[in-house]
Amino acid sequence: MGISANAAICRSPDTPFTIEEVTLDEPRAGELVVRIAACGICHTDMAVRDDHIPIPKPIILGHEGAGTVEQVGEGVTHVKPGDRVIISFNSCGDCPNCDTDAPTYCYNFGPNNFSGLRADGSHTVHIGEAPVQANFFGQSSFATRALAHERNVVKVPTSAADIPLEQLAPLGCGLMTGAGAVLRSMAVRKGMPIAVFGTGAVGLGAIMAAKIAGADPIIAVDVHDARLELARERGATHVFNAKGDPIAKIAELCPQGLAYAFDTTGLKSVIEDAFGLVAPKGILGLVGASPPTDMLALNESALMGGGKRVIGILGGDSNIQGFLEELIEHHVAGRFPYEGLIRVFPFDEINEAFHAGESGEVVKPVLKMPE
Repeated sequence: MGISANAAICRSPDTPFTIEEVTLDEPRAGELVVRIAACGICHTDMAVRDDHIPIPKPIILGHEGAGTVEQVGEGVTHVKPGDRVIISFNSCGDCPNCDTDAPTYCYNFGPNNFSGLRADGSHTVHIGEAPVQANFFGQSSFATRALAHERNVVKVPTSAADIPLEQLAPLGCGLMTGAGAVLRSMAVRKGMPIAVFGTGAVGLGAIMAAKIAGADPIIAVDVHDARLELARERGATHVFNAKGDPIAKIAELCPQGLAYAFDTTGLKSVIEDAFGLVAPKGILGLVGASPPTDMLALNESALMGGGKRVIGILGGDSNIQGFLEELIEHHVAGRFPYEGLIRVFPFDEINEAFHAGESGEVVKPVLKMPE
C-alpha cells in the first residue's frame, strides 16, 4: 500500500528542487518510518546535486534528519513509535570494520548510503508508479517522512527532551565529523597545539571539541573574518585569515610544530602547507573533499623520520550509538554551543536555504518540515 509523504526532488544540477508527493515502502525487517521534523543541509548534499558524487537522478537527498518514529519493522527493538530520534549514516553491521566499532569505514558503505537504493538493489520510494532514487545515507530526509534503518537512528536522551529537533538534526553529520575527528580520530591531548583549516560546520565542530579536549593553542584559519569570529567565540585562541600568510604565523606561534592539523578545505596547497607545520609524532587529519584527480606531494623523509601520520577521516570515526549521545550531553552542559550556527528555513524554501549555505551567509541551514 505504501506511505505518503512530500519530498524535495533533485533532478539535475541546473534545476531547483521541487516538492512532490511520493510513496514510501512499508518498513521491512530492520527498517522504520520516521516523521521528519527537521533536516540539516550539508555540503555532501550539494556534491550529489552537482554530480560531484555520481548517483542517478531524480533523487531525494538529506542526511541530517531528526524526527519522531511512526512505525517499526520486524526486529527493531531499540526505538519505538513516539520516540524522538536523530538519523545519521547507515552501515551493514557485519563487515570487519563494523565488528570493531568502526562503522564509518563499513566495507559496504557505498551500497548502504550512496547507491540510491537499498543494499539489495530495491527502491524504497516511488513517484506514482515510477521509482525515484532514495535511501541516501539510509534516510533521504528532505521529506516529511523517511524510511530509515535500526543501525542509523539514535534515540534522543531524556536530558535533551526540551531541545527542539531542528536544533538536534545537524548533529547527524557535519558537527559530528568535526567533533569526532578531534575527540576520536586524532584523540587530541590536553595542552597540545592544533590548527583547524576551514571554519564551516565541520571546522567549528572541531574547534568546540578541541576546547573540550583542552588543546592549547587552538588555531583557526579561514578566508572569512566573520567565520573566524565565530571560531574565536567557540574556543579558538588564535585566528588567522588565510589571505595573510597563516603558515608563517602558525610557525612563529608554534616553533616546535603542531601536534594536530585538521583540514576541512580539501585544497591540495593547504594540505601540503599544513603537513609542513606538523611536529614529530604529529597528526594531519583530512576530511575535505578533494577533486579525485588530486595527488598530494609530501616529503617522505619528514613523514618517516618524524613519525608523522596523515589520516583520512570519515564521519569523525563515530559509532553513532554512543557518540551522538556524548555530543548531546556536551551540548546540554554548554560545552558544545553550536546552536548559534543554525538558521532554520521552512521546507518549501529549500532552494533559498541551499543558496544561503553555499554563499557562506549561513554556516548550517536547517529545513523545518510543516507541522
